[in-house]
Amino acid sequence: MAHIQSRYEQQQMQQHKPQLSHQVAKTTTAVTLGGSLMVLSGLTLAATVIGLVLVTPLLVIFSPVLVPAAITLFLILAGFVTSGGFGATASFVFYWMYRYATGKHPIGADQLDRAREKIAHAAHDVKEKAEQFGQQHTKGNQGT
Repeated sequence: MAHIQSRYEQQQMQQHKPQLSHQVAKTTTAVTLGGSLMVLSGLTLAATVIGLVLVTPLLVIFSPVLVPAAITLFLILAGFVTSGGFGATASFVFYWMYRYATGKHPIGADQLDRAREKIAHAAHDVKEKAEQFGQQHTKGNQGT
C-alpha cells in the first residue's frame, strides 16, 4: 500500500512541475511585457512634455494666424462633409424613386402605399362630409 501511495505522489509531483514551470513562464512573460510597455509609456509622456515645452512659444506667437486658419479649415471641411452627405442622400432618394416608379418594389414601398391609401381614404371621407354639410346648408337656406 505504501508503494502505491508513493507512486501516486510521484505522479502528482510530475503533474505539478509542468504546471509550475508553465505558470513561471507566463508570469515572466507578463512582467517583461508589462515592464516594456511601462517604459514606452514613460518615454512617450516625456517626449510629449518636451514637445509641448518647445512648441508652446511658437503657438503663442502664431496663434493670431493659426486660430482663424483652424476655424476656416474646420468650416471648409464641415461644408464638404455636409455637402457630400446631402449629395449621397439625394442620390439614394432618386435611386429609390426610380425603383419605385419602375415597379421594382424598393424597401419601404409597402409602407408608402399604405400611407397613400390612408390619406386617400381620409380625403374621401372629408369630401363626403363636406358634401353632406353643403346639402344640409343649402336645404336650410331654401327654407328661410
